[in-house]
Amino acid sequence: MPLPTFARRTFMTLALAAATLTAPLAAQATVRVGVSDWPGWVAWYVAEQKGFFKKHGADVKLVWFANYTDSISALSAGQLDANSQTWSDTMAPLAKGVPLKAILVNDNSAGNDAIMVGPGIRSFADLKGKKIALEEFSVSHFLLTVALSRHGLTLKDVQVVNLAAGDAAAAFMAGRVDAAVVWNPWIARIEASGKGKALFTSRDLPGMIPDLLVAHDKALKDPVKRKDFVGMVRAWYDVQAFIRANPAEAAQIMAKVVEMDPKEYAVFLAGTRFFDQADNLKAFGPASEPTSLLAVAPTIVRFLLDNKLMEGKVDPAKGLDASLVRDVAGVK
Repeated sequence: MPLPTFARRTFMTLALAAATLTAPLAAQATVRVGVSDWPGWVAWYVAEQKGFFKKHGADVKLVWFANYTDSISALSAGQLDANSQTWSDTMAPLAKGVPLKAILVNDNSAGNDAIMVGPGIRSFADLKGKKIALEEFSVSHFLLTVALSRHGLTLKDVQVVNLAAGDAAAAFMAGRVDAAVVWNPWIARIEASGKGKALFTSRDLPGMIPDLLVAHDKALKDPVKRKDFVGMVRAWYDVQAFIRANPAEAAQIMAKVVEMDPKEYAVFLAGTRFFDQADNLKAFGPASEPTSLLAVAPTIVRFLLDNKLMEGKVDPAKGLDASLVRDVAGVK
């Protein structure tokens, strides 16, 4: 059996985000939705297997992408009706004029990403001058940047060592670096080793790492497909309720998709905050709502621009369509 592929969410490089494929979306009633390896997206297979799509009249075909970045390019090119992608990875296509709309928030990372430190580091002040391993331009890079800023520091105050997540965890446990910014299952493995603990996690940044269902505007304007999207929103609310009520069965379904042991996959569920209807209404609320998509967008855009992962200006509001979430909730 192939080795399991752990969730790897990197901020898109400009070249990938701006990719323009030429094949048009085939005319069909079925909504084609890209899915890749992250719990909030793998959870769509719970909807498929438990009959939630059928229950809500959503004609959906899930299209698996082993390479997450390929799914973003496919949506931008109109080869998918919708895709599972992050808010950050939606910015560059929007800046290029690609007509995309976030229509649902699946989840927020709530502990699945963390700054892991040894016993000698008790505060952010202790990180000054220390070697910190992380995967450059990944969610880990973003997490560290924002966390340091909130504690009066910048990346110039530390020594960043660019390593893949697994290598960063190994370097930390071997004592070659003072800290590591990684995601699960590496967080759990470091904790189990007794060599490190979390100084700061994505739970401390509510709203900053949202995972979404993003649709192509052309598909949203198709009345048949729009009906399917409404059914998907309803199905998602059933999914998150099922995961909360039946975590072991949910982990078993999801682990099979990514070829992991269900017990190990359960770690991901614990660090993921799956969004229900109330969460979604807040997420699609105004910028005055501190954890809304509009509120966190400036911080995300600043990171992308500072690291040359995006060029041009972007209006995040143009990338949101709250109408489906509101229709399902019965609010205007």
